[in-house]
Amino acid sequence: MSGWTTVFNKEVKENFRDRRVILTSLVLGPLLGPALLVIMFVLMADSTSKRLDEPLELPVAGQQYAPNLVAYLLQQGVIIEDAPADPGAAILARDKDVVLRIPESFIEQWEGGQPAVLEVIVDESRQHVALTSKRLRQLLDTYSQQLGILRLHLRGVSSQVLSPVMIKTVDLSTATSRAAMILAFLPYILMIGAFIGGMHMAIDATAGEKERKSLEPLLINSVPRWQIMAGKLMATSFFAGLSVLLTILAFRFMVQFLPTDMLGVSIEITTAMVIGMLIVLMPMAILASAFLTILASFAKTFREANSYMGLVTLIPMIPSFYLMINPVKAETWMMAVPLLSQNVLIHELIRGEQVSMLWYLLAAGTTLGLGLVLAAVAATLYNRPRVIFTSE
Repeated sequence: MSGWTTVFNKEVKENFRDRRVILTSLVLGPLLGPALLVIMFVLMADSTSKRLDEPLELPVAGQQYAPNLVAYLLQQGVIIEDAPADPGAAILARDKDVVLRIPESFIEQWEGGQPAVLEVIVDESRQHVALTSKRLRQLLDTYSQQLGILRLHLRGVSSQVLSPVMIKTVDLSTATSRAAMILAFLPYILMIGAFIGGMHMAIDATAGEKERKSLEPLLINSVPRWQIMAGKLMATSFFAGLSVLLTILAFRFMVQFLPTDMLGVSIEITTAMVIGMLIVLMPMAILASAFLTILASFAKTFREANSYMGLVTLIPMIPSFYLMINPVKAETWMMAVPLLSQNVLIHELIRGEQVSMLWYLLAAGTTLGLGLVLAAVAATLYNRPRVIFTSE
């Protein structure tokens, strides 16, 4: 048995003996992301459903100026309430979600055939108020359209003059393609699995060994140092890849609990999609392991290395945020950019698009190539005495 396989077997067995590490990296890590995603969308759909089913409670100021409007709102199931003395202050104090104010000039504008002004007082920065505000505006728009049509009929004019252009939207999106919009953060959840899975192994095999003073005796063996580090890297990559696999399988299992009907989307994770994700993400396990090992090698203690890792987990978030803020069309050149290619390809798979084999090869090849370069750097780091004896 060669040196690196001996080290690989040793590190894997020791890591499996630590139940807390296994619980964190191979159970909680892979389950947490998909579980949070499901819980978030279930709560979102439940909250939206409740708000749509509940009657709209609407404080109205100046009800006496538009009795017909008030009667219309009552017919639509709106619960009319007396408005607070200071509607603006009530909105800012979050005592009310929205207030409708009917100015005294409404009567004069109405009788003069002019557009009568209504004021919807709302704080749009409050996220949960958006649905209430939207429901009210839809009711007011419908009321305005009905009155406009009646006025035209009274003047003997066809209501069709209000629509000189008929706009027909042909929506080519599918329930599957719309799913990619609500799963925009999924690539980050899957990629972070590689970092979480290999994090403890990378720290323990480098900074941890130095802190325990067990690294120097290991390196004085007749086995070349690069083989020792190669074995540690392989063990780290093994746990990182296993974490990625478990994260994908956890997402495939939990996606059935997403309220897809309420969200108007369809999410189906097929075996082909799982294989495609593995092709794209497994090279990321090697890249993440090599990067984590290099970073941990320069730490003096386990705690110091652990503090660095919190920042490392933000790296996969960069392309995810970029694509959320600035959506772009998937192009071939993107497949040559590690992290970005994973984000783009996973989005394409979720949308149900056909992904060419060239894209798979480019994404996996460039990520694997960069990972092997970093692995080579990590394997040769321990030829430097300064790295080995940083704890002193």
